[in-house]
Amino acid sequence: MAKQLDQPVEIEDEFKLGMEADVDDESAEEATSEASFSITSYGADYTVDGLVKRMKTESFFVPRFQRGFVWSQRHASRFIESLLMGLPVPGVFLYKDEDNRHLVVDGQQRLRTLQYFYAGVFLEKNFRLVGVSPKWEGKTYSELESSDQLKLDDSVVHATIFQQDEPKESLKSLYFVFERINSGGIRLSPQEIRNCISESAVLDLVRQLNEDENWREIFGQKKQARLKDQELVLRALAMIQMRDEYSSPMRDFLNDFAGEANKIRPDRLKELEWLFRESIKVIKDAIGKAAFRPVRALNAAVFEAVMVGLAARLQASNQVVNLANVRNAYDRLLTSAHFMAACNSATATLESVRTRQRLAIEAFASA
Repeated sequence: MAKQLDQPVEIEDEFKLGMEADVDDESAEEATSEASFSITSYGADYTVDGLVKRMKTESFFVPRFQRGFVWSQRHASRFIESLLMGLPVPGVFLYKDEDNRHLVVDGQQRLRTLQYFYAGVFLEKNFRLVGVSPKWEGKTYSELESSDQLKLDDSVVHATIFQQDEPKESLKSLYFVFERINSGGIRLSPQEIRNCISESAVLDLVRQLNEDENWREIFGQKKQARLKDQELVLRALAMIQMRDEYSSPMRDFLNDFAGEANKIRPDRLKELEWLFRESIKVIKDAIGKAAFRPVRALNAAVFEAVMVGLAARLQASNQVVNLANVRNAYDRLLTSAHFMAACNSATATLESVRTRQRLAIEAFASA
């Protein structure tokens, strides 16, 4: 059955995607972009032993960077017990890719529980049922009565499977679905979703650059929960690579860059890596830990513009950057009402992005 899904769908006001207490990113409060998709979706019923087989062969696969398994052994045992009792259980949500593999969008905990129970191992220890009916308490799969094994094997879990037909060459609908369905009530941040959906050389590079000692010294501790530090690295690379192609909203621009980044040549990726590392080193040496912080919080728009300005300077000239000139140029930018207006309000609009980047490129051109 083909369904036409029209966006946007409202996001809860209290959940500001990508926001961190010590990162000021006004673009994170953008309204969701308008988009429409042609999506084919259908339902399918799978037996439990069929699901376990598909998980083992990775024809049903959990993205490498999706949040890990979080259920306790008791919680997992209760799920197995529900199946043994013949109770209905929630279904799973799968995205069918072009290779006919199925990405697990929602249902990781349930599918992993089944996989672990059949393997007999729960987080490096024997998977014995706990907190369940006495007739099943303490038993592994292999210790169940044969009739119970057969009942579990033949239990059915419903799956909703979808694939995007239009637009082609895009995974935008998958971002929307992850944003709304995944994570059991705790929404994933935009960067967490990108890591789930797009496995690309550029996202590997983002994770490498996120370890850069100069970046870590400026940003501070890693934001493992929301990956805002990785998102800022991605934003710098995206703007250095394709700032002339920017269009709002910022979130979609970064999604598109992450999804299409495999088209970037390896030599260009090496150049992007060098530009990021050199630019962040220059600003750390010139400004120190206070870089990108016009007030207490790190300002994402200031970060983006300064990184673009320094990268443009490094690309344009092989001369050594003068740190004193960098400090002076940086100070002029942060005292410029025009520059700061483009960094503090409506920061994701095309006008604001182009204004602050132009001013930053001009400021650092003679550094």
